[in-house]
Amino acid sequence: MSKILYCKEIAETIKQEIKQNTEKLIAVKGITPGLAILLVGDNPGSKVYVNSKERTCKELGFYSVVRREQASFSEEEVLKVVSEWNKDDKIHGILVQLPLPKHIDEQKVIKAILPQKDVDGFHPENTGRLVIGLDSLHPCTPAGIMEVIKREKIETKGKHVVVVGRSNIVGKPITNLLYQKNENANAIVTICHTAAKDLKYYTRQADILVAAMGAPEVITADYLKDGVVIIDVGYNRVEDANDPKGYRIAGDVHFESAKEKASIITPVPGGVGLMTIAMLMLNTYKAASGEIKY
Repeated sequence: MSKILYCKEIAETIKQEIKQNTEKLIAVKGITPGLAILLVGDNPGSKVYVNSKERTCKELGFYSVVRREQASFSEEEVLKVVSEWNKDDKIHGILVQLPLPKHIDEQKVIKAILPQKDVDGFHPENTGRLVIGLDSLHPCTPAGIMEVIKREKIETKGKHVVVVGRSNIVGKPITNLLYQKNENANAIVTICHTAAKDLKYYTRQADILVAAMGAPEVITADYLKDGVVIIDVGYNRVEDANDPKGYRIAGDVHFESAKEKASIITPVPGGVGLMTIAMLMLNTYKAASGEIKY
């Protein structure tokens, strides 16, 4: 019987640690971590995420600024807002909510954020520092996965980790974090994706499988070996006439079949997705405290 690894308790523990450390930072240094968020457009998912981030800032005692702009907000105006926040000493973290409207170049916006304020961890400098093992702000979901591995004492040294997905947000950074010669890493890592002619060939070798391909329930029991640890990053809407909403949320792994083979499996929802906001707050705290040296 597999262990179903719900991540709510881990995320809440991290947030409580941040809250306590923030109180100390304010008392000792007079520094209140500040997070600025820009939302452009009316993407429903983005609205929910931003509201949750704003609420969490208040819970942890952060200073926060949220700007909500219409989809017609220009690229030039976005860059101007970022420039203002780069110069604002009360702002330690800047987050421009993605996706942006199509007329705005996301990479141009990401590059405009100072690396030391890039709490999403997407700036090319932070990416480069991550790859070569220097201190940096890491992308939040991969950072959350690493925290789950550490706190659950999941053995990674010498284990074969297979990452399915090659995005800049999850696949590439988690690959780089896991193969480095660090505690809770030091793994042998294979990164693959849906272009593989035989994806099962790779996934069946996994001691630990990180599914981040963005395709619902592709990975079924026959993709897995017995005893595998499964970290499912997928978050997909699947039409479901039996659900009052008309859809249900599913991961990239077919949970019901996979749990029969896994030793540990994260569910969707309720899994590592809950770690993302906690790690965003941790990145903001680190940026404010000067813990990471640039």
